[in-house]
Amino acid sequence: MKLAQGILFTERQILQRVDELAKQIEKDYQGRELVLCAILKGSIPFLADLMRKIHGDVRLTLIEMKSMVDGKHASILFTSSVDLSGKHVLVVEDIVDTGITLDYLMKHLEAERGPTSLKVCAFLDKPEARKVEVPIHYRGFTVPDRFVVGYGLDWHERYRNLPYITWVEPE
Repeated sequence: MKLAQGILFTERQILQRVDELAKQIEKDYQGRELVLCAILKGSIPFLADLMRKIHGDVRLTLIEMKSMVDGKHASILFTSSVDLSGKHVLVVEDIVDTGITLDYLMKHLEAERGPTSLKVCAFLDKPEARKVEVPIHYRGFTVPDRFVVGYGLDWHERYRNLPYITWVEPE
């Protein structure tokens, strides 16, 4: 695979959209404690930019998800002891494509962690790849059904550091 020549979203477009999302989230959660629940590793750049723009009472927990096979047998590892019970939780995701992993996580959080509210903020949405419908309350950008990289998204751990979004192509 090789890096494409084109750019889907520039660094400037990304930062502007993150700012818009942060303002909407801040408005929607004004006066309430908000827990950002980010999925590792791809969401790190988005999370960092987003949380710095949200003013108010914001907590953070990170989640690592492993071994999702056919929508079953996933393990979820929380990296902090933030109690989600009775809290307003916003899942921060880098990209939603099939929806299988996010659907599993949302069901787990609702059943096992007892949040007052549970919403999703996805940096990228790839609806053409969807196998399970999941609610996305805050959406950065919609992308075509390509293997996108940059701004945290990778191909074999490469290209996460790009400040823009592009895609990889077969050689």
